[in-house]
Amino acid sequence: MPTHNHVLTTTAQLGQILQASRKAKKWSQAQLAGKLGLSQSRVSHLELHAEELSFAQLITWCAVLGLELSVGLRETRTERTSTDW
Repeated sequence: MPTHNHVLTTTAQLGQILQASRKAKKWSQAQLAGKLGLSQSRVSHLELHAEELSFAQLITWCAVLGLELSVGLRETRTERTSTDW
């Protein structure tokens, strides 16, 4: 499976990434829910309202889906070098 890094700036984007990752594994919401110890309706709700995920839930969700969470400083245009273009 190819590696894709996504820069997220909204919780809606997070929900979309979580949903897309689940679908890439061909898992239903019910299958993911079983692995997370949640109900299918809760998975559905959190995919649409990712702002309600606790940090612990997010880390668990990422682990189950094989995702990695990374935090870093945002690069500004003036910080890029000519080799970055």
